[in-house]
Amino acid sequence: MELGRANLDEFGATLVALGQQNPNLLVVTSDSRGSGKLGPFGEQLPNQIVEMGIAEQNLVGVSAGLAAAGKKVFAVSPACFLTTRALEQIKNDVAYSDQPVKLIGISAGVSYGALGTTHHSLHDFAALRAINNVDIVTPADNFETREAIKAAVDHPRPIYIRFGKRARPHLHQPDAKFEVGKAITVTDGSDVTIIATGEPLLEAVQAAQLLAAEGVSCRVISMHTLKPLDAEAVLQAARQTRAIITVEEHSVFGGLGSACAELLIQNRAWVPFKIIGIPDEYTVTGSQSEIFAHYGLTPENLAETAKGLLAD
Repeated sequence: MELGRANLDEFGATLVALGQQNPNLLVVTSDSRGSGKLGPFGEQLPNQIVEMGIAEQNLVGVSAGLAAAGKKVFAVSPACFLTTRALEQIKNDVAYSDQPVKLIGISAGVSYGALGTTHHSLHDFAALRAINNVDIVTPADNFETREAIKAAVDHPRPIYIRFGKRARPHLHQPDAKFEVGKAITVTDGSDVTIIATGEPLLEAVQAAQLLAAEGVSCRVISMHTLKPLDAEAVLQAARQTRAIITVEEHSVFGGLGSACAELLIQNRAWVPFKIIGIPDEYTVTGSQSEIFAHYGLTPENLAETAKGLLAD
């Protein structure tokens, strides 16, 4: 797999190109110009960036007002703060008021690593899934990042997009198509399905390779859009394979696994099923890769989980 750059770097570069094409595109940020990779945007398009300082509630409120005035607004802030400190503003100023703000959560999941639980965003899927009128997208690689940001410019509804900090390999075929709300099958398979959202898609693809070496056929689905969920992709996996695993850089409560489980049980799709994510505890301190290893978000654990489900 060819190594690309961090999704945040791809986000910043894509935003510059889009901003140069559209003077109506604005970035509003909360002292996150550096961490959000917005330096080049600010240098090249200084009249299209608004700095709010460390004031996430103001960030979202101002973004909603600018969107109401017809601007294409990207509100950029660390995911852990954007979806907690400004949750009321997201709910009322953006979602309830139906303003198509593009909420960008940077350094998401456990990207902040050793800064600990206060800086980890393992709640954002759960919180925003429960708020009407907010779509949720989690790109896995540079391709999904680039296409998600391009789609977000004219997206008619509020949308939340979250990014991590690690360099990502290219995981998709050249003919892959991206559409908000439509999952992408990265590899096909008939024995077991791994559904991943965001950066853990890499570990899912690597797990499929480990399983293939043992004669197990593994389907890998990139569920880049958590809301609206691609229900047919999940139900088809239940019909066509013998077990499903979900993997996400989020709490095991309220995220991708919960969304898939809710869908399956309500459609009477009985299939061995396992959610892999961060358990109900304050996370250990360490780098992102160390935290992944501690909680089993690894190719080896995913492969062993798959074999266990198939053996039941």
